[in-house]
Amino acid sequence: MPYPVAHVMFFVFCICAIAVYTIFVALLRRDISSRDIRHLLLLLFIGAFFALYPDITAGYNIIVNGTLEHTLIGPIPTHSLLFSSFALLFGAIIGYMLYREFGKAVYMGLFAESASLSHLLLDDLARGGIHYFYPISSRAISVFSYMDVGLACGNLINYMLASYAAVFYLIAVMMMALFALNHLGFEFRYRSEK
Repeated sequence: MPYPVAHVMFFVFCICAIAVYTIFVALLRRDISSRDIRHLLLLLFIGAFFALYPDITAGYNIIVNGTLEHTLIGPIPTHSLLFSSFALLFGAIIGYMLYREFGKAVYMGLFAESASLSHLLLDDLARGGIHYFYPISSRAISVFSYMDVGLACGNLINYMLASYAAVFYLIAVMMMALFALNHLGFEFRYRSEK
């Protein structure tokens, strides 16, 4: 399991890299107000919180049980798509409390969900096995472990499908974050050469 700071840095600098670039350019141009800075810091805080969301039980288990077990709430794995989907709900509630607009609340929920999914993605890369499909299946699977097999150990079709699935997962999380950020104040558009 990567350290918590690694989850936050992975989300901020890898998944939301274009947002970091946009903020950096605006700061260099001095084209940003203190109100905008507060808004950006709030987005970063929400992204950081939900990037750590699947490990939320670690604090409880350290205090109550004296262990670092952090992937279960009773029998329910916190590293699953089911548990991660609550980030969408909680993020939307936070978004509605902040903006009082249903549309922006939904995009804040998407942003929180992408942060939570980035946690699963990084844990899958690091340890190879997440209970993605709980409660449908209690089997831990790794999307990324199949990419290391190579063509010698499997057939070409399985290798290609596994590679496409892993890359699609990464791209889907990145696009979800960018889509949400685009509706939360960032403008991503193509400028044609003149």
